[in-house]
Amino acid sequence: METKSPIRCIVKLGGAAITCKNEFEKINEANLVTVSSQLREAMMFGSSSGSVLEMDWSKRPGVSETPKKVDDFKEQQQGLDYNSFVVIHGAGRLSSIFAGSFGHFQASKSGVHKGGLNQPLVKAGFVATRISVTSLNLEIVRALAREGIPSVAMSPFSCGWSTRDRNIASADVSTVVEALDSGFVPVLHGDAVLDESLGCTILSGDVIISHLAAHLKPQFVVFLTDVFGVYDRPPTEPNAVLLREIAVREDGKWSVVNPTFQDSDTKVETSVASHDTTGGMETKISEAATIAKLGIDVYIVKAATEHSLTALSGKLRDKIPEDWLGTVIRYVP
Repeated sequence: METKSPIRCIVKLGGAAITCKNEFEKINEANLVTVSSQLREAMMFGSSSGSVLEMDWSKRPGVSETPKKVDDFKEQQQGLDYNSFVVIHGAGRLSSIFAGSFGHFQASKSGVHKGGLNQPLVKAGFVATRISVTSLNLEIVRALAREGIPSVAMSPFSCGWSTRDRNIASADVSTVVEALDSGFVPVLHGDAVLDESLGCTILSGDVIISHLAAHLKPQFVVFLTDVFGVYDRPPTEPNAVLLREIAVREDGKWSVVNPTFQDSDTKVETSVASHDTTGGMETKISEAATIAKLGIDVYIVKAATEHSLTALSGKLRDKIPEDWLGTVIRYVP
């Protein structure tokens, strides 16, 4: 099923970029506000932005009154001209077994990602994981709505997405397409889903992006993270080097183009914490390479920075500025 108009961008909003990894289920409010504002600016790129008309009309915690914004829409003659975007977000990684953010603690403690839905602990963990990730999804949708972005929540489990041996078995994108064609911005997330072989597992947001990119064919894909891009080793280590450009070949293998290393097939060292149920950076790079092989540029960049706004606005498609910090992954025939 194809959309009526071309999709401009699919955005992966990394959980670590919009949550506080050292505090359980705590959102990084400052980053989320900045990211939402940048998304609005990017969606309106090349057109008149107008004033922000808030779409969250419910009562917010810590706010004494419900926002009175309904009358503002009565004077609006025409909807804003949003370019087509899809947003997918993660849930944040655990920094320890007791800290971290949404979903990972529940999934790792119960073993949802390993399957075994017939076990009471796994079934309870499945429910607890979905409560956690959908609560984060609601807060992100509300933040986007406060920026006037007509966002709608879409949970993969509720939309009928399922897996077989952790690989996507069923993923009906028609609801996403219908939302886009109706002028909405779909907001999906990593989710606990049913698995035909294991009973259940965790479907990573990075895998969801790869699947949607293959069907929707966006102009480009942006991964917003808590670091400036992909490094040759964990960025916390001394002398870690930011990889500015990675080329993906026809066979799916990739190599670093910029900076130049003596060994052209320099491998990126990745580490995945034992409690990270979605594969971490290793999965991100693998899925990004799969997307790039489709001829779709992928940008990995730090969220809530001037560099992320540059990427979201599509300015990197023509030329990568020398002072831009991030990683570009491109297909090279």
